[in-house]
Amino acid sequence: MKLAHLLTSSAAALALFASAPALADDHAEAPSDAQETSGPALWKVADEDTTIYLFGTVHALPPGLDWYNDDIASALTASDTLVTEIRMDPASEAAMQEVAMQKSILPDGTTLRSLLDEDQTAAYEGALGNLGLPGGAFDRFEPWMAGLTLTILPLMQQGYSPDSGVEKVLLGKIGDKPQDALETADFQLNLFDSLPQDKQITFLMEAVEGMDEAKEVLDAMVAEWIEGDADALAELMNEGLSDPELAEALLYSRNANWVEWISSRLDEPGTVFVAVGAGHLAGEKSVQDLLGDRDIGVERIQ
Repeated sequence: MKLAHLLTSSAAALALFASAPALADDHAEAPSDAQETSGPALWKVADEDTTIYLFGTVHALPPGLDWYNDDIASALTASDTLVTEIRMDPASEAAMQEVAMQKSILPDGTTLRSLLDEDQTAAYEGALGNLGLPGGAFDRFEPWMAGLTLTILPLMQQGYSPDSGVEKVLLGKIGDKPQDALETADFQLNLFDSLPQDKQITFLMEAVEGMDEAKEVLDAMVAEWIEGDADALAELMNEGLSDPELAEALLYSRNANWVEWISSRLDEPGTVFVAVGAGHLAGEKSVQDLLGDRDIGVERIQ
């Protein structure tokens, strides 16, 4: 899985870095293909007394990208509750960072580089050097944490910021409306922490190998997202689904869980706005696909 996909599939991965030191390039611009837009895709699931809006997000974006239009605003205003993947208030993010540090520490006597072979170590140390970090910077941490860091920090250095991400914008728009979450941060972190060690190393090395192209990949995904082209976004996603087990853990099994939530929520009256990573709302085995398998209709309204 190309690691830029994390910005459309895992809110926790970005929230871990929400309070990191400012690294972004002040002159960074939005992806050039995304200057004139028709708006990100928005769907609706409804019965006689319940409406559930489904909106795909990107968890980090360049500052100043204009995507919040009248259709999105109307749906959010009409909703009683905003539902995100995880809770993203400052207290929750601080607690998650503490838990992540606890989960990701290697046992005494083991270092990250001791888990890598000679070629992997050379590539990994070279990637750290490109970020201005010493070779032992993450020796205490499990490979999954180093993989997240080497995915997200280069993107932040090139202008992407969790503070500009879709969820943060939506949270700033809802005022005092209730918030809810489909998952806990602990659950999302366990998706990474529970990976077998060889899969964690695969994850890390994909981050190392993809550092130079990560922004280009993400720029292309954001351009399709902001144009509302879910099919083209799905194509880009499929190009990066190189490891079936990672795809199952990070995308497909979670989509199935969320479909269960949506099905149950339809039994309660009211209107909710569900904002989840756009990778979950595009392509085969997407939330919409799985809702269709249950004969639950999904209408695209933007």
